[in-house]
Amino acid sequence: MSVTRTGESSADTEPDPRRWWGLVIIALAQLMVVLDATIVNIALPSAQEDLGISDGNRQWVITAYTLAFGGLLLLGGRIADLVGRKRTFVIGLIGFAVASALGGAATGSGMLFGARALQGAFAAVLAPSALSLLTTTFTDPKERGKAFGIYGALAGSGAAIGFIVGGLLTEYLDWRWCLYVNVPIAVVAVFGALALLHDRPGHADVRLDVPGAVLGCGGLVAIVYGFSEAEPRGWTDPLVLGLLAGGIVLLTVFVWWQTKARVPLLPLHIIKERNRAGCFLTMGLAVIGMFGLFLFMTYYLQVILGYSPLRTGLAFLPLTLAIIIGSTQISARLMSRVPPRMLMVPGMLLAAGGMVILTQMTVDSSYAGEILPALLLMGLGMGLTFMPVFSTATAGVAPQDAGVTSATVNTSQQVGGSIGTALLNTIATTSSAAYLSAHLTGPARRSQAAAEATVHGYTVAIWWAAGIMLLAGLVAGLMVTTGPPRPAPAAAVPESVG
Repeated sequence: MSVTRTGESSADTEPDPRRWWGLVIIALAQLMVVLDATIVNIALPSAQEDLGISDGNRQWVITAYTLAFGGLLLLGGRIADLVGRKRTFVIGLIGFAVASALGGAATGSGMLFGARALQGAFAAVLAPSALSLLTTTFTDPKERGKAFGIYGALAGSGAAIGFIVGGLLTEYLDWRWCLYVNVPIAVVAVFGALALLHDRPGHADVRLDVPGAVLGCGGLVAIVYGFSEAEPRGWTDPLVLGLLAGGIVLLTVFVWWQTKARVPLLPLHIIKERNRAGCFLTMGLAVIGMFGLFLFMTYYLQVILGYSPLRTGLAFLPLTLAIIIGSTQISARLMSRVPPRMLMVPGMLLAAGGMVILTQMTVDSSYAGEILPALLLMGLGMGLTFMPVFSTATAGVAPQDAGVTSATVNTSQQVGGSIGTALLNTIATTSSAAYLSAHLTGPARRSQAAAEATVHGYTVAIWWAAGIMLLAGLVAGLMVTTGPPRPAPAAAVPESVG
């Protein structure tokens, strides 16, 4: 065994002369996964009209992707360990490209929803293997810091790139190209990965917790489906109540199973630690409002204010820039000086304040006077919150738990977005229908009343989102009680959690 370890160690110490080109391939794949969560938002109004998707079901274009991505992310990391990172990376790229092509060629809503779910499943395989390849490719501390900086910058700017590219493709080509565009990117990345990336074979002794993945994913799908069915059926409908209750039961059984599984998908000691659990909850609650905002503002800008897809994409840029400023220029500078909750709580208050401003929008609101200030407050608040959440959630974990802890933060983000989009979309469409029936006085006012009803539905849902963000701030204030991170001594051993 010592010969094998020595061989591996010596190989690792010899840097690959083409490693920076390998970074380009890894970052390209990660960028594709990240921007796909926003690029479709801009195309959604056009896709909904083209395929005849109802207002109640339109959220599945977003949630099918985020549900599959978040629900299978932990399993995807285990698959990478079992099969090998490079092989999983290539499989993920090919599968993502095929799913994107199917979505672009969709002839109906069901085909599009299925393709988006398939995209999310392959993204759940692709993302963990990309991060693992980055870790094993760059072993020198200085190079690793630079590589992760480039990787993080691309991942962070993915949302902004997605909005702009989505606007360009939808306006000058067709909404389908927001999905087709992944195919050439994936082809380049596959050939680049085969030529430039290196990895040792997978570990045959790794166990996959398939029952855990089925229970967890099944529970989340049932809850999201229950939320979406509440719009046409009502909250007291037996099917809606059955789906919500069934989802809770499945998630309860999932938690029980994690205590019995030989290699659990989510080791429960990770979420038993108070600060870490607080971070997971804060992240999940925070993105509920953020994903709902993307959906509603896309429709508001394009359908109500008559913006083109490109102009809509550009209108979101201040939000992304504010997130980057809040994260890199405020949180990053204060992280070592103040407790994490002193950033997270004000961050959620700022974001909720931005939401409250948006509740005042009407059918003829101005972008500069009302929408822009709200987006800036939202972005600064999210930027203040995200960095301490990631830093605190992953601090002090044992080395063998680092990967699953990082994946759990990302899972809470995707799952929160899935549940939030479904819930807020149902609240918006239900409120719109009730408003329209109460204010429709005649055929002459039908068009105006429909626009007013739509905006009313958005504002009601945004009030709920603001309340959820305040709840996220309360959770952070009560549960995340740790102090400022202290630099560990050079010889310190990470303390095991649980």
